Amino acid sequence: MIKRIFDLVFSFLGLVILFPVLAIIAIIIKLDSKGPILFIQERVGQYNKEFNIYKFRTMYVKSQKKGLLTIGDNDSRVTKIGYFLRKYKIDEFPQLFNIIKGDMSFVGPRPELRYYVNFYGQDDMVIFKLKPGITGLASLEYRNEVELLKKAKDPEKYFIETIIPDKLRYNKLYLKKQSFMFDLKLIFKTVYRVVAK
Repeated sequence: MIKRIFDLVFSFLGLVILFPVLAIIAIIIKLDSKGPILFIQERVGQYNKEFNIYKFRTMYVKSQKKGLLTIGDNDSRVTKIGYFLRKYKIDEFPQLFNIIKGDMSFVGPRPELRYYVNFYGQDDMVIFKLKPGITGLASLEYRNEVELLKKAKDPEKYFIETIIPDKLRYNKLYLKKQSFMFDLKLIFKTVYRVVAK
């Protein structure tokens, strides 16, 4: 209950305070490349149910056809403004709407595509007790995920066989340690690491 109240209050406040910034970003995205302002994609959320996640579009239109993973800082599918938005996690700001809708929380496992959820084991399904989050324990541990994928000989295989199982381990650890104070700690860590980039 406390977590939901926190999510609602601070997502509303965030949208009000950031509205001028969000409007400017939206204009820049439209000027930078053709396509919609928002990138909307189906992800798997709480109780293993799909929902539409919102992000600022950081890729050229139809780029998803060339692969689901973003590889390194020089991925040709990413727009000029997209690199900046991704670096400082600004592309995630529209997920404040997801929080208000109840699809997401500030803290929780990052919502994954159904394609990758199909690689989960039965024991891993326990993480769907949680609402997905904008940040989380696994997200902090894998904040440089794109660089790890860039170094991998086969990024897709490395993501499925190494990163997914390790992220699931962190997500299950979060499930055990979950508390309001622990969430606040993860939020502060996230802000610090983004600002310190």
